[in-house]
Amino acid sequence: MYIDKLVESLGEEKVTQNKTELTRHSQDESMHSAVKPDVVCFPVTTEDVVEIMKIAQTFNIAVTPFGAGSGLEGQANPVNGGIVISTEGMNQIIEFRADDLAVTVQPGVTRLTLNKYINHYGMTFPIDPGADASIGGMAATNASGTTAVRYGSMTDQILKMTIVLADGTVVTTGTKAKKSSSGYHLNELFIGSEGTLGFITELTLTLHGIPEEIIFARCTFKTPSLCAEAAQSVLLSGINVRRMEFVDPNTIKRVNQYGGYTYPEKYSLFFEFAGMKQSVEEEAFFTEEIMRDLGCENWEAAKDSKDREELWKARHEMSYAFRHVQGYDAFSSDVCVPLSELPTMIHFATDLLSKHAIKGGIFGHVGDGNFHTMLAFKHGNQEERDIALKINDQVVDRALQVGGTCTGEHGVGLGKMDFQAKEHGNSLKIMKGIKQLVDPQGILNPGKIFK
Repeated sequence: MYIDKLVESLGEEKVTQNKTELTRHSQDESMHSAVKPDVVCFPVTTEDVVEIMKIAQTFNIAVTPFGAGSGLEGQANPVNGGIVISTEGMNQIIEFRADDLAVTVQPGVTRLTLNKYINHYGMTFPIDPGADASIGGMAATNASGTTAVRYGSMTDQILKMTIVLADGTVVTTGTKAKKSSSGYHLNELFIGSEGTLGFITELTLTLHGIPEEIIFARCTFKTPSLCAEAAQSVLLSGINVRRMEFVDPNTIKRVNQYGGYTYPEKYSLFFEFAGMKQSVEEEAFFTEEIMRDLGCENWEAAKDSKDREELWKARHEMSYAFRHVQGYDAFSSDVCVPLSELPTMIHFATDLLSKHAIKGGIFGHVGDGNFHTMLAFKHGNQEERDIALKINDQVVDRALQVGGTCTGEHGVGLGKMDFQAKEHGNSLKIMKGIKQLVDPQGILNPGKIFK
């Protein structure tokens, strides 16, 4: 039996069929159904993962990677059972090179743990998806978050990776250099592949200096379209904003109730400016002028770190605020569109929510065209659930029609598979061909991305 082989190769302490652990590794934070694996493995080295993959290939057993479990599209749900590989024990910072502004970590290191370590040296890893996600999971889904308007996504922050393929072969992608024109860029192939092409065991990341000055600001507008136009105006003005978030009144109301905040329950923009003191103060000043020219209300700006932390804490709690409404289920979907299409997209999504009178809200990273539609429905009410799913489909279809993508940061997983052919066309054949090449038995995170 393959589980006996796992115990023999890894040791009893790294392999478990404990019911609690099987349940804990049966699903992420998405609404997709939990599926218990047959066994959970806790490797601590690349060599451990190699052994697991060789055994899985020999016995043709499904292998699903599991990080912090904070995913929102079911990527970590082991839909075919088999082996779950938890990165919990792969939590070491392997090499910190301050002079190169780089660090090499194992995939189970979380972003908050990493920042706690490097902040002492005046450095930060800026990608912020909200949850304390694992670095490996963030790479697997090409995470981004609130700082994407300045720093982009994980693709822009990863220099090099070590990956174990389905047959146990170890490959490295990229180098420690900041750029390369040598060969195919395999980093980009594996980043966002959601564990379907290989298991990431090491990552070398680019770091950034902690800014001298940080100012946060917020304001409100009468309509969602004005918010989107205002955000677009900031970008067109060349202001190097660090964060720029849109939040609708429904979401503000819900997070106020959830966290005891008192933010104006109107269409809102949240900003953060960071850098050298003089330039940051100028950027905040010019942004205020732009906002007031467009008719904003309730403009407030501050430098106090406590107020700033509370603001972004509230922003990150918005999804949870809907998920914890008693008697309701909820899910969050994200799309990303060209900036010029953002005002009409937000208006379109707002109208859908209003038309169907369903609980929900709209918020997101308007600085890069990425926004989320949060949809809630009564637990066990199939009619409301179908309406919520229909709204999601309509938002995604419209995003694709205007040249956008079905997901800007959550990933495909189980929830966005139906849109892959529509978005990628004939390119989908190439993707499936790559999958077949590196995983001919289809054991790596099966049932994800494609049908």
